[in-house]
Amino acid sequence: MLSARSTANSFTLPAYAKINLGLRVLGRRPDGYHELRTVFQTITLHDELIFNATDDDHIELVCAAPDVPTDESNLVHRAAVALRERFKLQQGACIEILKRIPTGGGLGGGSSDAAVALLGLAHLWQVNTDHRELSALGAQLGADVPFFFTGGTAFGTGRGTEIHPLEDQPKTHLLVVTPQVKISTSEAYKALSAPALTKPDRPVNVPISRMEADAARALACELTNDFAPVIFGLQPEIARAHAALLQAGARAAALSGSGASVFGIFDSQAAQAQAASTLQTETDWQTFACATLTRAEYKRALRPCAAQIL
Repeated sequence: MLSARSTANSFTLPAYAKINLGLRVLGRRPDGYHELRTVFQTITLHDELIFNATDDDHIELVCAAPDVPTDESNLVHRAAVALRERFKLQQGACIEILKRIPTGGGLGGGSSDAAVALLGLAHLWQVNTDHRELSALGAQLGADVPFFFTGGTAFGTGRGTEIHPLEDQPKTHLLVVTPQVKISTSEAYKALSAPALTKPDRPVNVPISRMEADAARALACELTNDFAPVIFGLQPEIARAHAALLQAGARAAALSGSGASVFGIFDSQAAQAQAASTLQTETDWQTFACATLTRAEYKRALRPCAAQIL
């Protein structure tokens, strides 16, 4: 497992991907967002962010990946600006992003990068802050960002920004497959907006209780994702990747977020390796052999920022 590397004014932090072990869309809220119930899980697939102090107030982003912008539209840049504005800071920084998590894959790569940017810059700029404050800043950037201040296994409610830690899942071997197709989140939600989704008898404000925690664990076991039938219909290549994982020996497979990535769960590392070998013939798919990451492992990997992680 990767861990933080540092010198006085330069250090590197991993930004881990997530999968959704289950995702239910309960209905549309009065604010226009959708009410969600989801089980987040960090996995070992990760980007890296390299932080360097600078002598001016410029925020510079560097990334070799051609599909990752390095201007003000990047969530990392927006995170830096949000942190400076919140604490009225003048410092600058150069942040290099080493990208491994596929963009637009439903794996939270941009959100994880944004969360780690907030953690890393708070450390670089010596900001006195905590988990709650950074999580609130993260929620302004994107619905998945707050989860990355917790890591491990967690239950997400509201629009996904309300995070409730769960007992970590046992270590699980995974294959993540990302076909080269693009999924619009807004298009996915639009396709879900059927009359059955927004019936008034569907619960949208369920309090978190032991019963709810039990329901979260059941959701994780079932791997139910309300987006799956919609996305598989819109993009048959994603459905084919899902089927290929099962045919290659996965005990179970599911869509992560609203796609385009799917993941398979394997009973052993040997079974995982055999499946990865089988799927090598699919040259238009990105395939990643990885594993689940516990909360303790997540915090350990993000030292010296662990104090800001729940």
